[in-house]
Amino acid sequence: MKKTPERLLLAHGSGGRLTHELVTGTFLPALENPILSSLSDAAILPELPPGRPALTTDGFVVDPPVFAGGDLGYLSVCGTVNDLAVAGARPLWLTWALILEEGADGDLISTCAEGTARAAAEAGIQIVAGDTKVVPRGKGDRIYAVTAGLGVVPPGREISDTRIENGDLVIASGPLGDHGATIMATRHGLDTGELTSDCAPVSGLIESVFEAGIDIHSMHDPTRGGVLTVCNEVADRSGKRIILTETSIPFRPQVRAVCEVLGLEILGLACEGRVLAWVPGGQAERALEAFRKHPAGREAAIFARVESSTDGEIPVVMETEVGSTRPLDMLSGTDLPRIC
Repeated sequence: MKKTPERLLLAHGSGGRLTHELVTGTFLPALENPILSSLSDAAILPELPPGRPALTTDGFVVDPPVFAGGDLGYLSVCGTVNDLAVAGARPLWLTWALILEEGADGDLISTCAEGTARAAAEAGIQIVAGDTKVVPRGKGDRIYAVTAGLGVVPPGREISDTRIENGDLVIASGPLGDHGATIMATRHGLDTGELTSDCAPVSGLIESVFEAGIDIHSMHDPTRGGVLTVCNEVADRSGKRIILTETSIPFRPQVRAVCEVLGLEILGLACEGRVLAWVPGGQAERALEAFRKHPAGREAAIFARVESSTDGEIPVVMETEVGSTRPLDMLSGTDLPRIC
């Protein structure tokens, strides 16, 4: 029978009876699968499918840990799965480690465990190994998570910024900034109304676009730093110039409103369930159609293009609604701490 403590004690991290009860009473019932249930010191996995292994790791410290549209557990799986998926990999297995603070609410831990299980089911992956540590009261903030994800890039699939070409168009799989706006609004006590985080696994969406025969050159998920960071990093690595069209960038009115109230740069807001895809110009409309056929890509939009770059030119710019051009650089401050 599931049994979660009302409050975490330091002894829940001691490796003794209380640790065993926490693992078997809270985490195993939520995450149970044959590999994890063995409780071995290491997960023994099946042989990998053909292709190249892809490995990623991530930490999650989002504040608040439960928000409209998700929680730290759900976010931790989505973030890890998405990092693999935008690299062209099919996610297979994840590890999940928690750092809990003494006195943390048991209901919060259960909520995050259930969110983890829900995200894993949606992404079609398994949590195969994990760990739990408890730190003294005041030495942490309720709950942190650390993950590692393993997947395989199928033979013949190559996703890289070095493949980006002049004339490529950039597709956003949906409205941008929902996650960042939701977290910041919640943190400042603003009513988010119908606005919720975009947090979701994108692996199924990406596979559907590949199945449509689209030659995706590069992909990224615009998490911390948002579109600003992704486009500047891509421009640097590819040696190309990226031009955004202001009127084509998909943002919800609620996200714009949050940015106006809090004075945030909307292009720097994080997403946790969106893809930016660089595709050949000649395939862009077909790619857009493929995105929109999937439930996670129904609001996809083309919002930028790629051109050659010359010395002295600003690498990332935006063509504004009034016809001017505005340079876009990475954020240099800390407007959005603990966003994921």
